[in-house]
Formats: sequence, C-alpha cells, structure tokens
Amino acid sequence: MTQTMAEYKELIKGMLKPDRYRHSLNVAKSAVLLAKRYGENEDKAYVCGVLHDMMKNTDLKEQQKIMRQAGISLMPIEENNPKLWHAISASAYMKLYLNIEDDHMLNAVRYHTTARPGMTPLEKIIYIADYISDDRDYDGVEKMRQKAFEDIDEAIMEGTRFSITDLASREMQIHPDTINTYNEMCEKLSKVKGI
Repeated sequence: MTQTMAEYKELIKGMLKPDRYRHSLNVAKSAVLLAKRYGENEDKAYVCGVLHDMMKNTDLKEQQKIMRQAGISLMPIEENNPKLWHAISASAYMKLYLNIEDDHMLNAVRYHTTARPGMTPLEKIIYIADYISDDRDYDGVEKMRQKAFEDIDEAIMEGTRFSITDLASREMQIHPDTINTYNEMCEKLSKVKGI
C-alpha cells in the first residue's frame, strides 16, 4: 500500500456521492472492529472497507474499460448484471492504479457483493462489514450485528441466505458464488453442530 489512510479517504471522496462515501467509512469502521475480534490486520481491513465501493458511482463504460485493462473476463451472469461490476472494477482499480498487490485485499473487495466459497478471513470481514455498518437499517440488522461478532461463519450463512431470498423474491439471477458459499457454510456449520 503506497497511499496513506487519509489519501485513500480523499480519493473516494472525489469518486462517490456523499451517502456512499459515508457508507464506505462506516464499513471501514465495522471492518476494523471485526478484524480486532478475529485477529486480522486492522489496517488492511480499514483500507478494504474504505475502497470496497469506490466504483459504485462510476460510469459503467468506465468500469468496463478498467476491467478490460486488468484482463478480467466476466461470467455471463456478471456480464448481464452491471450491479455486480463495481466490486470487480474496484478490485481492478486497486491493482492497476493504487499498486495494491495483496491478493487477500483485492479478493476482499472483489467478492464483497457475491461472497465465494473458500473465503479468507479478510474476505469474510469485508463481506460482513458491508452488512452491519452503522448506516444499515434493514429488518434483522441487529441480529446480524450480533452474529458477526459471535461466529463470522454463521453471519456469512445469514448474509448469503438473505441475498438469495431477496434476489429470488424479485425474480433476479443469483450468482453461483453466493449459492455455493451458502452451501459451504451449511456443511461447515452442520459439522460443527454435529448434525
């Protein structure tokens, strides 16, 4: 990481609408708390939280250009769902323009929307921090905040279940990574509980 925390914040302030900027700072704050709880690098968690939505307000054509520059090939489900692009293009931007080479950080941002099987602790932290940040007020957020600090895998299962249910209710496509992560957590937690 070549930039300072203040420089990352200044960068996204110029890229995001005010509410999205506040959300990013809130996610960074939650990410640090989760990193403390689970013994992960707090600085990396903070930077990923700050940068996770950096491309959210960027023109789709510009996002496509950045993904092409990074040599990223989208799956058909991603190609057809531009709402997923901001995570992929943000990860590409971090590598291309911010010289962040840490795969754990790049993947934490890349998969913060869909999750994926085999997530690293940092990936899990950013995925969950996005669900529990102070600005979130969906039905069940308090339960999710509690789970996040008790057992992050249970929180991941809850988060993916929430996404799957929400997308299905709106007859929208569900990324296979989300479904596979949910299944992975079901299997893992059933073994823990001896089911």
